[in-house]
Parts: sequence; structure tokens; C-alpha cells
Amino acid sequence: MKDKYQRKIDYMRISVTDRCNLRCVYCMPPEGVAPKGHEEILTFEEILRVVQAATQVGIRKIRLTGGEPLVRKGIPSLVESLADVPGIEDLALTTNGILLADMAKDLHRKGLRRVNISLDTLDPKRYRALTRGGDIRRVWQGIEAALKIGFDPVKINVVVMADGNLDELSAFADLTRNLPLHVRFIEVMPLDRNAQGHGYVSVREMQAAVQDKLVPCPGPQGAGPARYYRLEGALGTVGFISPISRHFCGTCNRLRLTADGVVRPCLCSTRGVPLRDILRSGLDDEGLVDLLAQAIASKPREHNLREGACNVPMSQIGG
Repeated sequence: MKDKYQRKIDYMRISVTDRCNLRCVYCMPPEGVAPKGHEEILTFEEILRVVQAATQVGIRKIRLTGGEPLVRKGIPSLVESLADVPGIEDLALTTNGILLADMAKDLHRKGLRRVNISLDTLDPKRYRALTRGGDIRRVWQGIEAALKIGFDPVKINVVVMADGNLDELSAFADLTRNLPLHVRFIEVMPLDRNAQGHGYVSVREMQAAVQDKLVPCPGPQGAGPARYYRLEGALGTVGFISPISRHFCGTCNRLRLTADGVVRPCLCSTRGVPLRDILRSGLDDEGLVDLLAQAIASKPREHNLREGACNVPMSQIGG
């Protein structure tokens, strides 16, 4: 289905939980956020029903997010159910990697094929500080397990901060020389007060910081927002995602479903289409499809990040 700006909307990011086992400085306050009650979160059955209806409005790609999706009990069973939905052609997951090593084999067996791992530094002490207590060894175990089991692609998401990790970009790019990793550098987004004050870095500045010569990857760049390059002879790629300096709203193809059942047509939408209570009151399949179509129709032309924080914490929207 196309929105009113003629963008084909075929991708839904689904937050399965608002809980996380890290407290990243640009995502959460030190004390974390008050988690929603169990009854406030969509059940797996409700998520499955939304996805089945979403295929009727053209959704073909699903990405599971959080919070941290792997902290939700039984997530492999949800993966299995979604992988079996007719019409879903791509099923992926974004994780901080802390629990991935223990779950990678089961997730792959249930039908997950693509994984993005958030990792903002290669330095153990800096990682502990940025995540307020995380152990980078667990993340590397997850990356190694994903590569060994056969996830493809395995992407590393790096949120770049002038005061946090700008000096590490060359080291991150070097990872792609000998490993089939796809490292993506992302401009920090001023979504709320937690993300502000960490030193915004534009893609142009990131490319200069990599220092090594980057060659644009030939052929199609994929449907996502990253622009990909390669170091000479490298097995993997280096990508840049620019939500601020060169936004990609004109080609945005996604909806977001929050953990408590609100369909947001844009990351910065302050309003959305609430589904949870309507689902639980007996909404039929036709009505659910209509609500998803309404969400697509309400998708704005572009985000409002240039105007400052939109006061919607990433930890409560889904990464």
C-alpha cells in the first residue's frame, strides 16, 4: 500500500518489550524507565494477529526490536510464528547482543535469518560507561555465534558521538576487512533529553574520521536508509545512516508498532493508532486492516528532528 506521498509502505518494526538489560546514556536516564505492566504489553498472539493483518496492506518485512527483544521470555516462539505468516518475506531482529550467544542457534532454527547488533565502542571500559554496566565480552560472543551459525547479514549499528566514540571509527571499519560484517555508523538523533548533549556528528564528519579510503559499493544499495562503502579487499561493508544531515524520509517505507500496541507512522509521531484495547474488545480482522490502512494514510511527509527533540524516548518507541 502507498501513503499519500506515494511511498510504498512494506516494512514494520515491532517493539516486543519496553524493557532492556542495559542503560545506554543516549537512550535512558541512569535510573532507567518505569516498565509497563504485563497486561499493558501486547501478547504474542496479538502481535501475530497484527502482522497477519499487516500483510493485507502490503507489509512484507518485519523487524523485532525493544527495549531489548531478547529479554522477553519465549521470543523464539514468536519468531517461529511470524516466520510462518504467508506474505512475510523478511524477518530480522535488532539486539544489544548481551543474550545473543545463548539464543542464536534457537532463533536461527525458528526462522530468523538477519540480525543487527548495537555496539557503540570497542573499548571494554568505555562500553561499560556508555551502557552503564554492560560487558562487551558478551556482545562479542553474540557476534561470533551469529557469524558461525550463518546469520546473513550480520550488521553492527554504531551510534556516533563526538564525546563518546568518534575516535574509534577507523577501528570499527577495520573489522570489515577480515570479517563479513556490515558496520553502519548512525547520526545520533535528539529524540529526548537523554539523547541530547552527546555531541552530534554528521555523516560527512564520520567519513573523514574513518580515514581509510572508502569505495562506494556498486549496484543497488538496498531498501534501507544506509549508504554503503567498502574498504579495498574487505569482506564486509561500511555504511552511513543520516537521519539528520540528509534525511531519508522521502523513501521511508516503515511503520512502527510499540510494545503497548500503538502503530506509529513515524519515529517522531506524537500520535498513533492505538490497537491494544480495540483488539481486546473484539475488533474483527477487517476492522484491524482498516486501522492499519489509516496509520499508513496518516504518515507525515518527514520527521521533525531538525526542530529539536520530539520528546519520544527511543527506549519506549522501539529501536
